[in-house]
Parts: sequence; C-alpha cells; structure tokens
Amino acid sequence: MKINNYEIELIETERSIFAEGQQFSNHGSYEIIKGYINFKIDPRSHCFKGVTDIKKAPMNKQGLVEYKADFLILRPSKSRKGNQSIFFEWVNRGNIRCLQFFNDAIGSNFPIKPDHVGNGFLFRQGYTIVFGAWQGDLLAGDDRFLMELPIATNKGKPITGIVKSQFILEENGITTQPLSGWYNTRSHPTVSIDPEKALLTRRPYANVTCQKIPSMEWLFAREEKGADLDSFKSDTSIVPSDTHIYLPGGFETGWIYELIYTAKDPLIMGLGHPAVRDLISFLRYEEYDTQGKLNPLLDLKIEKVYGWGRSQSGRLIRDFVYQGYNEDQKDRKVFDGLMPHVSGAGMLWMNYRFANTVTPAGQQHEYHENCADRFPFSYAKSTDHLTGKIDAILRRPQTDPLIIHTQSATEYWQRRGSLVHTDTQGNDLQQPENVRIYCWGSSEHFADPLLKSFSKDICQNFTNVVRTSMFFRAMLVRMEMWAEDGVLPPPNLYPLRKNGTLLTGEEWGERFPKIPGTMKPNGPAKLPLFDFGPYFYKGLITKEPPEIIDETGYTIMVPSVDQDGNDIGCLRAPMVEVPLATYTGWNIRVRGQGHGAMYQFSGSTIPFPETPDERIATNDPRLSILDRYRSHHHYAESILKSAKVLEEKGFMLHEDVKRCGEWAKDWDRQRHQLFFIEFYTSNEKLDKSEKSLK
Repeated sequence: MKINNYEIELIETERSIFAEGQQFSNHGSYEIIKGYINFKIDPRSHCFKGVTDIKKAPMNKQGLVEYKADFLILRPSKSRKGNQSIFFEWVNRGNIRCLQFFNDAIGSNFPIKPDHVGNGFLFRQGYTIVFGAWQGDLLAGDDRFLMELPIATNKGKPITGIVKSQFILEENGITTQPLSGWYNTRSHPTVSIDPEKALLTRRPYANVTCQKIPSMEWLFAREEKGADLDSFKSDTSIVPSDTHIYLPGGFETGWIYELIYTAKDPLIMGLGHPAVRDLISFLRYEEYDTQGKLNPLLDLKIEKVYGWGRSQSGRLIRDFVYQGYNEDQKDRKVFDGLMPHVSGAGMLWMNYRFANTVTPAGQQHEYHENCADRFPFSYAKSTDHLTGKIDAILRRPQTDPLIIHTQSATEYWQRRGSLVHTDTQGNDLQQPENVRIYCWGSSEHFADPLLKSFSKDICQNFTNVVRTSMFFRAMLVRMEMWAEDGVLPPPNLYPLRKNGTLLTGEEWGERFPKIPGTMKPNGPAKLPLFDFGPYFYKGLITKEPPEIIDETGYTIMVPSVDQDGNDIGCLRAPMVEVPLATYTGWNIRVRGQGHGAMYQFSGSTIPFPETPDERIATNDPRLSILDRYRSHHHYAESILKSAKVLEEKGFMLHEDVKRCGEWAKDWDRQRHQLFFIEFYTSNEKLDKSEKSLK
C-alpha cells in the first residue's frame, strides 16, 4: 500500500499452528502469524500533521520518517472459515489481555498452547484476532509488543525539557529506581547527573506539601549487586547513571516521591495512533503492501472490525476516536465498533513531548496530577463550566464508531468515572445514539477471571472477588448484532443523579453501612483544573508540577449502595445480586503504606457474618449468610435465577448461565474459601438435617 509517499511493509517472522490444531465449532483450527510492520511516512502529510515533533524526526534519503511496530495475528487456518470480522486488541503496556477476559484463559503474550484457549469463546465466534504495538517507550521482555520510534532533535542537536517522575514503593530496602518509575519502560535520560540541578521531594499523602530531599542525600546512579566468591558476601557497587535514581537509605514504603529534572531525547510517541490506524486499514481494505506481499487476511474477506482495550488502552481508544484516527488516509472508517473498558473518564494523551504512557492516570494517592484527565470527558457534547469550552469525544458523525463503554465501580472512586456520563458539574448527560455505557456495580478494575484465592496484600480488606467476565462475552455479541444487523443493545445502565443512584462522596458516606472494623474512604479524589503550561495543547508540558487554576474543579460522584453496601443503579453480576459479602470498588492502604488512602485500582470483599450469633456478637448491621439462604442449594438456585434474568435482558449468554450455576455450587468455595470453610461444614450438616426431616 502506498499513498502520498506513505509506505507500509508487513514482515512475517513466524507462522505456526495454534493450540496444537484444536478445532473450534464450524471455524476449524487457527494459525498464528507473528512479525512486525515497517512504516515510512511523509512528515508533511496532513495525515500526520497532529503528531507532536514529527517535523523534528530524522528522515531517510527519500525524505520519509521510518518506524516499526510488532504485530501478532490469530486467524482461521482455512479460507472463509472465519466470521469475516477482525477483533483488535490495543495491548495493555505491551501485554495481551483479551484472551484472559473473554476466554477466561491463562495470560500470555505469545499465545500458542492449548492453555491459552480457555473456554475458546473468541475462536468459537470465528474472529480473526489481531494484536499490534502502539506504545513506543516499552523495553524488551516477557514477549511484550514493542515499537521502534525516532528520537526528535533540533536539526541533530538534543531536545531537552522538564520531566516529572513518581515513585511509590511497597517493599522495604529498595534503593534504586529507573527514572521512568517502571522497569519495563524507557527512561528519559537526564541532561546532568548533578543532583543540584534536579529536585527530589517526598510526601506522605497527595494533598500534603512536598518535603525537599537535600541533593547530598541522593544520586543519579544505580546500585548493582553480585556475589563475592572469596567471602561469599554481597558485592555491591554504585554506578553513575543518567537513567536511574539512587537513594542510599532506601525509599520508605507508601510515601510519594517525585523527581523533577531536565531530560533529553524524547521519542515521537504520537506515532502510536497512526500505527494502529494504518495497520488495521491495511488488513481491512488492501490486497498488497508496498513490497507486493499479499495481505495475510485477504482470503478471509474481512467486512467488520471491532476494537477492545482495558484500563490504559481503554483510555487510548477514547483518545484515538477524539483525535480523529478512526478515519484512514483514504477517508474510510477504520473500526465499526469500539469497546473501551475500565478507562474511567480519562484519555491516554501520549502525543506530547517526553510522554510516559505506562504511568497510570490520576488516582487519590498515586499519580494524582496527570494530564490524562482533561476535558472532554464524555462522548456527549457538554460544556466545561470552568473554561467555557464546548466539546465531545465523538465529533465526527461520518466515521465515529459504535461505542460500548464499560467500567467497574473502581473507576468511580479512582478514575473519575462519573464524568463519562455527567457534565462537569455532575448533572446527567444524554448520551449519543451510537453509545452504550454500562457500569458493572460492586466490581473492581482488574477482576481476574481465574482468581482462585485472595489476600489483603497491603490493604485493609480482602481483594474484590466478583466475577464479571461473562459480561465481556455478551457485550461483544451485542456489538456484533448492533453493527451488522442494527439490533440495538440493552439500554444504558449506570447510576443517575436524577433517581438518586449517583451520589457525592459525602452522601455515599451517610448511606454506606457501619460495618465493624471497616474504614471507609473519604470520597473519590477531586479533579481540579490543572495548568501544564501555555503550550500544553501543542504537545509541550512546561510546568511540573502543574499549577492548579481552580481548586473546586470538576464534580466527581459514585454509585449509591443498598443496605449491604453493594452498588445500585448498575449492572450487577449474579455474585452481587445474590451476595455473600459487601463488594466494593475501593480498598484502603494499611499503616506504613499510606494508611487511610485508597490503594491503586483494588476493590474489597468484606464478608457477611456467617450466622445470626456472629452478627449479634460483632454488632454487624448486615444480615448473616444463614439469615439469607437456607442452604447451599438455596444459594445456588438464587444465583442461577439471577443469571437467567441477565440473559433475558441481553447482558449474559446462555453458556454463561450454566457456568454461574456451576460456580455457585458449594457456596462458590473457589472464591470465598478463606472465610467460609467452617461455615460450609456446619451448613452442610444443616442441609442434611433438612433432608431427613422431609
């Protein structure tokens, strides 16, 4: 494919049989194609004019900018065996996630074994599954999907600028950190390794004034350890480094450390969006690449393309659409439907100088000041009451895709999720006809489908155990029906201000039950209006830390709760509709780890008292498990009934109704085993007694 001095070349490095030739319904076996794409682009083209620093990239002899990106394809082995649709995943930090969440499979970045099939859902549906790199600052390792991007320069001279990094450690004794804050991510090198020319601070909480760490107490360096063969003792050295920070006394756990320094050599990260656009456009529409190689999907006669991403890559999807990349270089629609999950109200803005795209968006404690949270927040048109700006994520009717936006309860607490469907003052917004939004109540951000046990880690409560993977499968089927046949998905289902299911943090605090020994969060982190500098929207950040223009900021709200503390006004999984605990989207840090602040994207499981006696002894306001269910048979029947209702409403597939019934047997011991063993034994005896009476 060649358009206006634009070239794309697809290089296959491996082709093999997937899952030992396992057959999937009428779609047969699958094969795996692995490789990379070479891109050559004209930096003067209007299709790349929005890419920050694109005119500062090195060019080849033809005046083109070169970069490349990894890809992997899982496709039906035989022609015309698929469903003529591509399912594309925006990989998360270079990692494949869709097989985990849609197929309940073991995670892998090179899925090839039968273990990576899971329940086989995506393969049984006949999708051609495509993964492509978009994030250029990742380092090699764990088979992550990588990009090779050019470094921007001023006519060959290094470009420099202000960079802020953050470090929050959970383990004692750590003295060295990469400047990026992540071992899997490239650090922007410092211009000078003199600590006097940088600022290192720390604070116990995000809303506390920073304390400066004197420059003589830290170094731009890394600690290296080995073994001394003579004495069998540790052999340690401190090596100067322009990409690491060294704190001799070690980082204290839970504290927020921030480093502001002058960096050099920014990558042109904004090329991530064009890489996805142009890969998918080629696979969907073209017969040959620049070198005359056949499109590897041509025989499958692709007609529809759907995209999915979670968390970081969910935010990327929203930004992809907002920036206009769902229109290719020939003015054709790229994706028919997009499904961002747990993105919250943010967008992943990678198109700025010295971007760090691995960094999570702003939370209460971690990465609080983040440029990812910026207006517009909603797909619907609204007004920013602080600036007067009117905007929407969807603003190109000819090429805007269908959207199914899903988010857990965590996004309301940690990712300003209410702004997806309210204006900036907290009023309900009517969503466009091509958008559906579903809040998965009382669930958490990750919600591992294969979770077998849980722990508290550095939190006060057990992690959230609610299963939600059945919703992914139903959502994709409904998206396909919508795009191909015009069959509308179920109506939006999220908490609303007008019916009292969407509350302020203060209102929520009055509704949430007073569970003994449970610390409640103060409320979701407010979102003030930040000023990152006068050239922020041109891709340059010149103020670190950013200046707060308006403290009142944007109104953030959370779902209301029932008498048990479980979310209402939401799509509730059977485990929430028929609960054994209070399940929340938040969890609280323990002492020594930022005590009292919410922890990252973790939710909670707060078990119900098991018996009426325990309820009285603990003064728990919630009914005990024995008060709710006569036996484990009664519990399983209730779960099955809830699942069937969800199937009737279009939120669950029939195959998952049966799964829910299986999971619910024996009190769903796989998920609740740590606090339920003794009760299960006693209740088993009770159940036998009931049968003998009959």
